[in-house]
Amino acid sequence: MGRFLIAAGLLLVVLGLAVQFGLSIGRLPGDIIIRRGTGTFYFPIVTCILVSVVLSVLVALVRR
Repeated sequence: MGRFLIAAGLLLVVLGLAVQFGLSIGRLPGDIIIRRGTGTFYFPIVTCILVSVVLSVLVALVRR
């Protein structure tokens, strides 16, 4: 459990630095954007898949 918390903390630090310096993983090709009138629906399907794969790999490495 300790290794997982350390890995999660490091991941949060890296993500925080990325956000601080303007790096964004949003709006990848394949994300769904529907604009109608004054409303907008945004579903980041490709971004969700990418984040899921990265987190799965990190968890697999921590469990090793």
